[in-house]
Amino acid sequence: MVLERVTDEILHPAQMDVEVLRGLLGEMLRPGVDYADIYLQNDTSEGWILDEGIIKSGHFDITHGVGVRSISGEKCCLAHSNVINTDSIRQCVRSVRSAGRTQGSGDPLVMPVLSAVRGAELYSQESPMGGLDNDSKIRLLQEMDRYARDKCPWIKQFNASVSGSYSTFLVAASDGTLAADIRPRVTMRCGLVVEKDGRRERGSSGGGMAGGYSFFLEENEGDAARYLYYVDDAIRQAMLNLESVPAPAGSMTVVLASGKAGVLIHEAVGHGLEGDSCRLGTSLFSGLMGQKVASEICSVVDDGSMPSSTGSCSVDDEGTPGRRNVLIENGLVSSFMYDRHNARLCGKTTTGNGRRMSFSSLPIPRMTNTFMLPGKSNPQDIISSVEHGIYAVDFAGGQVDTANGQFVFEAQEAYLLENGKIGAPIKGATLIGNALEVMNGISMVGNDLAFDPGLGSCGKQGQWVPVGIGIPTLRLDSVTVGGTGGMPGR
Repeated sequence: MVLERVTDEILHPAQMDVEVLRGLLGEMLRPGVDYADIYLQNDTSEGWILDEGIIKSGHFDITHGVGVRSISGEKCCLAHSNVINTDSIRQCVRSVRSAGRTQGSGDPLVMPVLSAVRGAELYSQESPMGGLDNDSKIRLLQEMDRYARDKCPWIKQFNASVSGSYSTFLVAASDGTLAADIRPRVTMRCGLVVEKDGRRERGSSGGGMAGGYSFFLEENEGDAARYLYYVDDAIRQAMLNLESVPAPAGSMTVVLASGKAGVLIHEAVGHGLEGDSCRLGTSLFSGLMGQKVASEICSVVDDGSMPSSTGSCSVDDEGTPGRRNVLIENGLVSSFMYDRHNARLCGKTTTGNGRRMSFSSLPIPRMTNTFMLPGKSNPQDIISSVEHGIYAVDFAGGQVDTANGQFVFEAQEAYLLENGKIGAPIKGATLIGNALEVMNGISMVGNDLAFDPGLGSCGKQGQWVPVGIGIPTLRLDSVTVGGTGGMPGR
C-alpha cells in the first residue's frame, strides 16, 4: 500500500513514526489555530539534453525536506527545512508558532488520532529511473538525431531531451488526516530548425505521462515508436511552417482543434475558477456562482482522478483524494476549485485542488486536468460550416488577465479556413478576446474530446506543477485575430 511504503521510506530512516508526527502537530494546536499540517517529501529527478548530436548536459538530483504550516483565519504561516528528523520538525513548529501568534483564549486543542486517507491508485508506484539504464536513454536521444537528419535533409539544428522524476510525500494534519502519494513522471521533447530556399522555420513536439520510460518505446502512430513519432511530428510542423502565409487580421470565426488547443480554456477560464482569486474578488467569475458564463452547450470539468495523466493526484498535497469537479455545467458556473484554506474561508469543502510545488511552498488552489466535455457535432461538420476563418491546432503561449478575462494567445500551428475546407498554414496569428464573450460565442462543440500529449506545466505565484488540458473541436463565432495578411476572403 502507498501509505505504508511512503511511511517506511520517509519516517523510518529518521527514526520517527506516525505517533511522533501526531505529537508534533499537537504542539501547534493552540486557541486561535484553525488548522495545521506537516508535509514531508522525497524527490528524485534526472534528465539529459542532446544538442547537435552531443549530450550537452545531464543531471541527477535528490531533494527532501519538510514543510510545517498553520492557518489562523486568513493568516498562513509556513516554516520548512531540508532535514527530516524530530529536531528539525520541532524547530519548524516553534517558528510557525512564533510567527503565527493568535489572540484566541481557552484550553489547548486536542489532537485527534491520525487516520489513513487513501485515494485511488492512478499511476505506477515504481520509479522511472529503474526502467531504462542511462546508456539506453542517451542512445534514444542520439537515435532521434540520426533519424531526423536521415529523414529530412533541410534540418540545420536539432535538439532533444528526456527527463524523469519520482516524488513521494506524506502529509499529517490537525483534522486527523494521514495521507501519502507516489508520483512518477517522464517527459521527452525535441525541437528542430529547417532551412529551404533561404527560409528558416521551427518545429517541436514531445510528450509525457505519469509512469516510466517504456512509454516512449511503445507504438504511437504508423507503427512508429513514440519517440520517433515526436521527431516526425516536429519535422511535419517545421515543413508546414516553410509553406505558411501571413495570418489574416480582423474579427472572424475561429475553430479550435481538439487536444492541445485546450490551453486557451485552461488559461482563459480555468485560472478564473480557482478559489483564491474568486474569494478575493480578483477573478471575473467572482460572485457568478450559478450564473451563465458560456454557451449552454459548454461544460468544463477539472478531474484529478484520471489514470496515468501527469495532472492527476491520487491525493492532493493536503491529503484530499483527487476527484472530478464540474466547473461549468451547460454554461452555468457550478463549482470553484478549492484548497483547504480558501474552502474554510468561503464556508465550502476542499475539492482536492490543494497543490504545492514542494515542501517549501504553501498549498494553493490549482487545476489538475481541465477540459471541456464533448458535444454532439461532427468535427468535419464544424469545419465545413466556416466560410472564412482560421483553424488553430496549437498555441505557443499567451497572457490572460483573470480580473477581466482579456487574453492574447499566439498560435503555433494554424491554418486558413476557406469555404469549409482547411487551407494553407499561416504564421503570426494571435487570438485576442475576452473569456466571457468567447465562451458565450461557442456555437458548436465536437464529439472528439482529446488531450494534450502530457507536457502541460502551469505556473502560478512562482510555483510550477504539471497539468493536463483537453478540448473537443470548437467553433468560436467571433474572435479578433491579429495578423499581417488582411481579412480572409478579401
